[in-house]
Amino acid sequence: MLTQEHRRRFREDGYVVIPGVVAQDLLDAAREQVAVLTEGNPPPDGHRGQYSHWLEDPLPGALGDLLEKSPAFEVASSLTAPRRIEWPSHAQVALTFPPYLHKPGGPHVDGITPTEDDGRPGTFTFLAGFLLTDQSHEDMGNLWVWPGTHLAAAGYLRAHGPDALLESAPYFPVDLPEPRQVHGQAGDLLLAHYLLAHNIGGNLAPHVRETVYFRLQTEGHRARWRDVVQDALAEFPAG
Repeated sequence: MLTQEHRRRFREDGYVVIPGVVAQDLLDAAREQVAVLTEGNPPPDGHRGQYSHWLEDPLPGALGDLLEKSPAFEVASSLTAPRRIEWPSHAQVALTFPPYLHKPGGPHVDGITPTEDDGRPGTFTFLAGFLLTDQSHEDMGNLWVWPGTHLAAAGYLRAHGPDALLESAPYFPVDLPEPRQVHGQAGDLLLAHYLLAHNIGGNLAPHVRETVYFRLQTEGHRARWRDVVQDALAEFPAG
């Protein structure tokens, strides 16, 4: 399912969307679980904009099934093979309630504010995002990305040292290209490099935008994070 073109686009742009990874029954069950979570922990009345549920492993079955019972984990693992992907310890259910007219002023990198409890930046290998709702047009709650910035960010950290990551919030002082809104349909899988500049966009669609994110890392990533943030493709063989 992961083609050489997908690999090329990931290496060059820092992200790729794989269509049709999640079957309709898994998609329906995941959306039902999101509805249960939101009913049990709703946003304030009249809320517009972003709202998230943060979940720790063991995950609700229907959300874990997005990885376990679809080809997604195999697809993600093939991007880093022969390095193995660890099972994620948590998930984010990212919602954007309309109408929300918002264009991000710039990007950020995850895991700096806050850091992990021991002060380590919360680096990971790449983001796996499951689109549960249609985001095939502009301003449907789409994720915004700045293509190729994973390479520029790694170059900055080579020049200034990996610990400069902790001083770089919200994002590294590198030249930014024009941003793109990530387009995809329900059931598609987004894979995005940890260092890729990104942010949340607005939602003018008639429905809440629903995406489930898993932050995936290869085995041993935590021990070698200083090395891999200086070489954006170190965990992604070219094969």
